[in-house]
Amino acid sequence: MQTDTRSDSPWRVRDFRTLFTATALSQLGTNVGYVAVPLVAVAALDASPGQVGALAALSTLAFLLIGLPAGAWVDRMRHRRVLIAADLVRAALNVSIPLAWWLDALTLGHLYAVVLLTGCATVFFDVGSQSTLPQLVGSQALVSANAAVVSLQAVSNIAGRGAGGGLVQLLTAPVAVLFTALAHLASALRLTAVGGRQAPPPAPRRTRLRAQIAEGLRHVLGNAELRALALTATLTNLGVQIVNTVLPILFVRELGLSAGALGLFWAAGGLGLLLGARCARPLAARLGHGRTHALTGVLLAPAALLVPLIGPGPWLWAAGLGWVLSMAKIGTANVLGVSLRQRMTPDVLLGRMNATFRFMLTGALAVGAALAGLLGELMGVGVTLWAGSVVLAASFLPVLLSPVRTRRDLPARQPDSAVAGEAARTGEEAPA
Repeated sequence: MQTDTRSDSPWRVRDFRTLFTATALSQLGTNVGYVAVPLVAVAALDASPGQVGALAALSTLAFLLIGLPAGAWVDRMRHRRVLIAADLVRAALNVSIPLAWWLDALTLGHLYAVVLLTGCATVFFDVGSQSTLPQLVGSQALVSANAAVVSLQAVSNIAGRGAGGGLVQLLTAPVAVLFTALAHLASALRLTAVGGRQAPPPAPRRTRLRAQIAEGLRHVLGNAELRALALTATLTNLGVQIVNTVLPILFVRELGLSAGALGLFWAAGGLGLLLGARCARPLAARLGHGRTHALTGVLLAPAALLVPLIGPGPWLWAAGLGWVLSMAKIGTANVLGVSLRQRMTPDVLLGRMNATFRFMLTGALAVGAALAGLLGELMGVGVTLWAGSVVLAASFLPVLLSPVRTRRDLPARQPDSAVAGEAARTGEEAPA
């Protein structure tokens, strides 16, 4: 892979530009599907709140099932091949939804299977992408590269979810899912241009898979800063997922609003994510990385308590403002938190570190979706919305109470030799 440690601009690295455009296509398709798939269940299959919650839970359950071993597997494989294969699988799975609908054979069971298997492919794509990035751009450009990627995710939220709502309204939800499939296919084709000078796969490892997984868990949970980052991000995802799971039901059934209005509400959150990501680097340069992370949590996270006030007229705007501010906090935290954890991790552990984070973060999405469905069935949509918003509002506390809040600069990158030293102290074989 290309690596440029002398420049602080990732845009000078051709492979980064290629990865960025491929990710843009993939993110656009994912966000259209984010709106379209639950609306297929609600509008085409008359799904209940519990069934919508189960659908959302299955979309992230894969991270609980294979998230940790996926990190060890990704550390053994060429990352480009992992990304391409994941996109092709997601394209094939998503195209089956409109095909089944056209044949009048679409069922909730089909949707459940598609979102579960798509989630498995996403496990490998996410872990592989975050593990590839530091190797492509080098340490000097890492924060800029992460800011660009988080900004891309935000723009994709705006464009993809806004377009998703419009496509559902104009063409029906199943047809909108076809766009998701085509976007993943285009991403896979673009990724074929990455890694012309990619390093060969590492030599076979003598360490057992279980020991490698444990090594990644120790690296994250045994470090006070990494542990705090993981806990804050986990609480954030839990709260966000509870809220997002019930929003389609709230908008379409209880408030009588259109799918386009739901897409615009989610797109507004994407705008907040973009603003937070773009502000992260200049704020960190002025205030320090850790202090910026902590202060944005204190100042912005409580705005989530405005979201349950959603209703007709001005209350919809108030809830939208709360959502935008909450997402701005997440955008800043994503840039700073991801950069910090990448710099604190040797290359040989990147896959397992990212998999451990994704296991916790996306596991929280699965738990949040299931919890939202259960609370929605037992206590109603309003109570569920309050529960998710309270969790989101308090999500900054682990970072605030940890050493992260005092960190001024990013640490020096850890060498791979640190892993060998740790393995020696614990009596395990180091990765080959």
